[in-house]
Amino acid sequence: MSIGFDNWFASYYNIEQGDDMEIRPIARIYTDFDSKFAIPRQSGLVGELEGVVVFEPQYRSPEALRGLERFSHIWLIWEFSQNTDQKWSPTVRPPKLGGNKRVGVFATRSPFRPNNLGLSCVELKGIEKSEKYGNILRVGGADLMNGTPIYDIKPYLKITDYIEEAEGALTENIDTVKVIVSAELLSKLPEEKQSALIKVLEQDPRPAYQNEPERIYGFGFAGYEIKFRGTKEEITVTDIVKQA
Repeated sequence: MSIGFDNWFASYYNIEQGDDMEIRPIARIYTDFDSKFAIPRQSGLVGELEGVVVFEPQYRSPEALRGLERFSHIWLIWEFSQNTDQKWSPTVRPPKLGGNKRVGVFATRSPFRPNNLGLSCVELKGIEKSEKYGNILRVGGADLMNGTPIYDIKPYLKITDYIEEAEGALTENIDTVKVIVSAELLSKLPEEKQSALIKVLEQDPRPAYQNEPERIYGFGFAGYEIKFRGTKEEITVTDIVKQA
């Protein structure tokens, strides 16, 4: 016997107070970004960016990772931890649209959401055993800030997670800009971080609605303060200073 939607809805939501699910971090990720600014707007845009996932003590059983090495990519479910004091809004202004057009929050990946949860697909570069932290995950292409709480990890399944005919109005075109940086400035960074920085800047971290060519922007990256200015076509790095 079929049940009408109204009856099902009333029955399903007749839940006593206190039945809401509670979730706690299982791990934290450590990356080169100490603030939200300049982090790529989506995972996978800068594969050179590396991060380390360190599990909380109660989740460090090696058995929990058995078989994960068979997968090249994984999903991270995490918290927009810098937005916990922000109220969610039913509409937001995506940077991809220049910050001038409002769309529904559920049609975007905006951090200002009812539950502040993010979703990222990252490359699993390796599983390593640490004497102090147990098994850790080395990942590539992460779009997360240093110290971000991770609530769950799931393997990426190409047969179901990849949909060739999928469309996305906000992400069809990934535009990049030219990056100008002198060899002298770039040499201040460790060599293994240089390519990742250039790829981050190619994404143009500035808000799309700002067009101030002489304004100097800055962000922390891998223990350095990166300063730059830019136009719609190119970004010029003006200084790289080691943080105290």
